[in-house]
Amino acid sequence: MTSPIDIVIRRPDDWHVHLRDGDIMKAVLPYTSAQFGRAIVMPNLKPPVTTVAQAADYRRRIEAAIPADICFEPLMTCYLTDATEPGEIARGFSEGVWVAAKLYPAGATTNSHHGVTDVAHIYPVLETMQRIGMPLLVHGEVTDPDIDIFDREQVFIDQILSRLLRDFPELKVVLEHITTAQAVDFVSEASARLAATITPHHLMINRSSIFEGGIRPHLYCLPVAKREHHRLALRLAATSGAPRFFLGTDTAPHLAHTKEAACGCAGIFNAPTAMQCYAQVFHEEGALDQLEAFASLNGPRFYGLPVNLDRLRLRFQPKGAGIPPDLAVGGGNITIFASDVAASWQIEAVAA
Repeated sequence: MTSPIDIVIRRPDDWHVHLRDGDIMKAVLPYTSAQFGRAIVMPNLKPPVTTVAQAADYRRRIEAAIPADICFEPLMTCYLTDATEPGEIARGFSEGVWVAAKLYPAGATTNSHHGVTDVAHIYPVLETMQRIGMPLLVHGEVTDPDIDIFDREQVFIDQILSRLLRDFPELKVVLEHITTAQAVDFVSEASARLAATITPHHLMINRSSIFEGGIRPHLYCLPVAKREHHRLALRLAATSGAPRFFLGTDTAPHLAHTKEAACGCAGIFNAPTAMQCYAQVFHEEGALDQLEAFASLNGPRFYGLPVNLDRLRLRFQPKGAGIPPDLAVGGGNITIFASDVAASWQIEAVAA
């Protein structure tokens, strides 16, 4: 790719982000807020964000850390547990604290051990969410250790999600960070109340990437990357213009020493490079004309929110300035995904 490229799109939103808290949140937030107008903030802190008061406090901490010259809105979510009360869900949604609720199957991913052990336990909550129009965000994997890790998304769709959609025909659901061709097909064939987010890393790596030249722990995430034909199916879905696939980075920062450990953490930190990676993928697929729909239009329309008025310029410069491969945080560092790709794409905000 040598020809200059200069495109302007409406400012995108990130419909799945892990900001963490404390020093890490303060270090990573400027990258998300620089690229995105809004972000759905995941609630899997320690302890998880399960009450309206906790969510309001977390939002205040995020807002206090937003750079002074940036306009950015954090959209808060509730961490569902077996003990979640329908009344608390309804109150948080009516007060504008929560935008959605997150279903983590217990043990499925980072800080999910407080999650739901059986979806049947939260049926009263789901009935309330369906009635008030509150979206459900789903980490779509089963946790049965007898199920191969590469099959857990498909089994979740077959055994849990299909039944959930049948039992709650008006509930809006987002199947997050999909990784398989089967998930693409399921969403494509379902009703308009089901959508899916796709990460930049699942568009760029497959499961072999994790083992190229040795184990690469900074490419380990959950759901884990799958075979090449699944990656290609995700790229086709993302670049198709189909309205129910949209951007969700699932950026998930971990200090390097916790990923390079005997039992390393799952998660890829892509906030500094997300839009550059998406632009690269869409260019490779000959679909830059579809990037705005995927990044900036489909998500707000599904959530019933207005699109952003300001814009983002992405300019390809083969000899552009690169970014460091790591972000320093305190006495440690966080590895940045695909920093080499970001060296070729320059991003700047454009006023409305």
